[in-house]
Amino acid sequence: MTKKSENYLILSWITSFVAMLGSLYFSEIRQFIPCTLCWYQRILMYPIVLILLVGIMKKDKNVAVYSLVFSGVGFCISAYHYLIQKVSFFQESAPSCGQIPCTGQYINWFGFVTIPFLAGTAFLMIFIFSLMALKSRKG
Repeated sequence: MTKKSENYLILSWITSFVAMLGSLYFSEIRQFIPCTLCWYQRILMYPIVLILLVGIMKKDKNVAVYSLVFSGVGFCISAYHYLIQKVSFFQESAPSCGQIPCTGQYINWFGFVTIPFLAGTAFLMIFIFSLMALKSRKG
């Protein structure tokens, strides 16, 4: 594993760790109950923290592939979740998400930053950093 590749993986790990702490802050400190789609995003984000940490420590040059897959799927879920929050067409066809509606917005900073937006941004950053790590690794 090259130093450049390792640096991208460390950036991915920092991003995933901050995202995990952010989700725990919203649920445990602010007492926001996660909806079903939020849980799916957590299910994909939390393992990235451990997978990248172990991969970086073991100098596993393939760990970027795993974070790439998890973050790619997570981004798709976040994007869909954001669409059902912000686009009326998607809101009308949104499935029932359990006790907490997935169309609800606990935060709405600047009129567009919601929790799925934050998660999607983190997933996208991890995806890009993982892709860059893959491109910069040696054979």
